[in-house]
Amino acid sequence: MKKLAIIGGGAAGLAAAVAAARDAAGDMDVVVYEADERVGRSILATGNGRCNFSNARVDAGVYRNATFVAEALGALAEDMVESGVEGFPETADDASPADTAGGASSTGTVGHRVLADADPSVDPVHAFFADLGLVWREEGEGRLYPLANKASSVLDVLRSAMADFGAVEACERRAVRLDVPERPGGRFHIRFADGAVEHADAVVLATGGRTARELLPAGIPVSGTRPVLGPLRTATDVVKHLNNIRVRGAVSLAGPDGRVKACEAGEILFRDYGVSGIAVFNLSRFAEAGDRLLIDLLPQVPEDGCAGFLHARRKRSTADGRPLSREAFLRGMLLPAVARAVLREAGLAPEAPLAKRDVAPLAAALKAFPLEVRGIGDERQCQVRRGGADVAAFDPRTLEACAVPGLYVVGEALDVDAPCGGYNLHWAWASGILAGRSAARRLAD
Repeated sequence: MKKLAIIGGGAAGLAAAVAAARDAAGDMDVVVYEADERVGRSILATGNGRCNFSNARVDAGVYRNATFVAEALGALAEDMVESGVEGFPETADDASPADTAGGASSTGTVGHRVLADADPSVDPVHAFFADLGLVWREEGEGRLYPLANKASSVLDVLRSAMADFGAVEACERRAVRLDVPERPGGRFHIRFADGAVEHADAVVLATGGRTARELLPAGIPVSGTRPVLGPLRTATDVVKHLNNIRVRGAVSLAGPDGRVKACEAGEILFRDYGVSGIAVFNLSRFAEAGDRLLIDLLPQVPEDGCAGFLHARRKRSTADGRPLSREAFLRGMLLPAVARAVLREAGLAPEAPLAKRDVAPLAAALKAFPLEVRGIGDERQCQVRRGGADVAAFDPRTLEACAVPGLYVVGEALDVDAPCGGYNLHWAWASGILAGRSAARRLAD
């Protein structure tokens, strides 16, 4: 029988294995080669062990190389509808409030298996997992988590499906070189760290951007990768006094020329080396050394109304004739350490009386508290790597390399990334399914 080799046993690789083996129905060997001692270790680490495996409202526009992603997601939906895949689409219309947990902001929607007429508006990744038996719930901002609240339940349904459809796991097999066929119809040769060589009629490369660079043929452009979706390191003279303090606000990322690159809102966690939190993670995709983070500590107050808000507060606070220090003025509005940092930024001594002229510099510091970006704060916390294979070298409708028939590249190995919220794992599943189905179809011809 013909053989499909999948290099990489992470999210994209396992999705490709399930999709390919299911479509092949026993007429093709599907083998997943994983360098680690077990497949799916990266899945278990996502979402603090809970696995935010997708989002209820996936929008291709949030991705890097959005046009390519939109074509790929559209192709997958069309393919599943046209081929009449069992379980597509899946709907969830009978959930109850009891299906949600922990007081999280949630719609109460739970994914489950309900066969219906094909509807291209239904997300094929959600249909794929519902058909495997996964049940999930929706939390705030559309984040989808397994109902069991454990990443292991996602990995369990994938590995079970692989076993059911005949896909094989080959662990502790680190691929170090991929030789492409020398002639049309020839086989790929995969060379491993232990000196062994395996052969395959088609290959899905699902190793991530850094390793993919070592394995991809020379003719396919590959950019360097860097960790993103992580904390940012900043000048420490301010943040060292705020370590482990959390605030909620809005954050803008501005370049050296003052142009705003991106904005986010949410929780910001100060660390002794910089800042963390989901808002910062998302901005890290665009941040470069020399940029500035501008933190709005009063996002509920419009910028043009901040001075008026502070004047009114000052008038109310001094109505009984008591002297009011600048630090006391911020009491009840900011935590003491944050208030002192804001006053330092505004050039105001904390213990001095608050004067009318102090309002303008104080408003400026509250609405745009600045931190200079020095780089990524802790690479170990980064969720993805930006960079990888140039998407222009691949057919977005199959993810097959245009110059190397039979070679498919998926997931983080492509130059695609997205914000927090389940979008990156969604791309891993979707690209894996699309490539797996495309490879199975190619080998069946």
